[in-house]
Amino acid sequence: MPTPDFVLALRAKIGHDPLWLMGVSAVVLDGSRTLLVRRSDTGAWTPVTGIVDPGEEPAVAAERETLEEAGVVVRAHALTWVHVIPPVTYDNGDVSQYVDLTFRCDFVSGEPWPADGENTDAAWFDLDNLPDMAPDMVARIRSAVDFDGTTRFVR
Repeated sequence: MPTPDFVLALRAKIGHDPLWLMGVSAVVLDGSRTLLVRRSDTGAWTPVTGIVDPGEEPAVAAERETLEEAGVVVRAHALTWVHVIPPVTYDNGDVSQYVDLTFRCDFVSGEPWPADGENTDAAWFDLDNLPDMAPDMVARIRSAVDFDGTTRFVR
């Protein structure tokens, strides 16, 4: 996965020390199906995820990441879940932890494909027939599908 330039600049100053970042998950819905991508680093199927750039609105980041990663135009409809992901240690020793903002996004146009090399596949899946996925990723999808107007968060 390409590392954003602003993260590389921070890493030059802090080395491998823990870095707190804001991420987004774009759960793209189109009727009874959802868009998933297969990550090139782990092979896992997930909703589109990405890092929010400095000064970028998170909803815009969800829309941008979906276009960049899957070639699909979407509109962020609602913030469905705010949660903190456990620390991640990357192969190079960098440690990051993310606050994830999960957005329910409406499909606008495009055919999914692995547009930027971060993924090896991008495809629509019926919500009743999802591939094997990490429980946290399934929970992100459920937060968008079951959204009742109240954003979930932990107190």
